Amino acid sequence: MNYLKVILFILAAAAGAIILYVFLKGNLLNKQNALASLLPQINSEGLVTVKVTPKDLTQSAASWDFEIILDTHSGNLDQDLTKTSVLTDDSENQFNAISWEGDPLQGHHRQGILKFPPITPKPQSIELKINQIGDIDERIFKWELK
Repeated sequence: MNYLKVILFILAAAAGAIILYVFLKGNLLNKQNALASLLPQINSEGLVTVKVTPKDLTQSAASWDFEIILDTHSGNLDQDLTKTSVLTDDSENQFNAISWEGDPLQGHHRQGILKFPPITPKPQSIELKINQIGDIDERIFKWELK
């Protein structure tokens, strides 16, 4: 009789371990996919290279922030990104930038944070368009959020 209790205990523990493993593995994969979907993107068209990295895009964030790095070896980077950028959600709603925190409008290298209002409810995907950088009319950066 004691052997039966031991065997049942071992089977229950094994089943619990398998369930826990599957649950944790699924959560880890979801987190990895979410992180991978927010990787930096680079557009090197024309004379200016633009690198965009999404930062905190959670519902609790005060703003949705994108780190922008601009690099060129000819001309000045004097575009006001708050006026030339728009964030679009998967329902085609457009949001204008609310501020730029970073390098001033000059030089060959600029870096800073472009801020947008948080989008509620959180969309499935977003698209950041930056217009008139260098000799390129429109640069598009897209991310899947869910």
